[in-house]
Amino acid sequence: MIRAVIVDVDDTLCLTQAASFALENEVLAEMGRPPMQREVHLSTWGEPLLDAMPRRSPGLDLAQFSALYQTALEGYIADGRLDLIPPENLRALDEFVMTGRSVFLLTSRTEDEVRHMLEPDHVLTERVSGIYHAGNTRFRKPDPRAFDELLAATDIPPGQCVYVGDSPGDALAAGGAGMHFVGCLQSGVRSPADFDSRYVDAFIDAFPDIVDAVKQLDQHSLPTSAG
Repeated sequence: MIRAVIVDVDDTLCLTQAASFALENEVLAEMGRPPMQREVHLSTWGEPLLDAMPRRSPGLDLAQFSALYQTALEGYIADGRLDLIPPENLRALDEFVMTGRSVFLLTSRTEDEVRHMLEPDHVLTERVSGIYHAGNTRFRKPDPRAFDELLAATDIPPGQCVYVGDSPGDALAAGGAGMHFVGCLQSGVRSPADFDSRYVDAFIDAFPDIVDAVKQLDQHSLPTSAG
């Protein structure tokens, strides 16, 4: 039985690529730099922000960008332009909690980038048992050790966990850790052909479909009757 559902944030729990592209270009404009191309942003999507930015904007002053980005990020969140979690996605999380499964988030974002999700009045507070990010994990996806802290804090074997994410790196990390993986294609950024099928149990077209996907994983893991 699947006991833990581990969820990626960007373009999985909420759609963020388009808003992030606009946000980062606003910061580049504030720095007097030319905008990045969407193709470059897409090709590096899923990587930690400060790892990706030197390719998105070669020669960028990362320290200056990081400071300006944090202010711009807070404005986007306050204005409801980023990290809005649709009600249907929250209902999917509620379904897992009501059926006795633990829900966690695991993202490559920094602590500053998820700080608002850690607030006690956030909509995730009563739904999520833990949020793992670059501030409280030692390794980043696609390294399977990205899950080390989460697994160490629970008594749940990897084979009873499923990770739902949107990138091939998410699948590699989950597969390497011995977890199930479900690919979420809702953003339209990627297709099944982008993934190594060895590490994918199923694909879903929209996040709420994860509820049925997990039920299917449960059925497939049940022992067959001796008849």
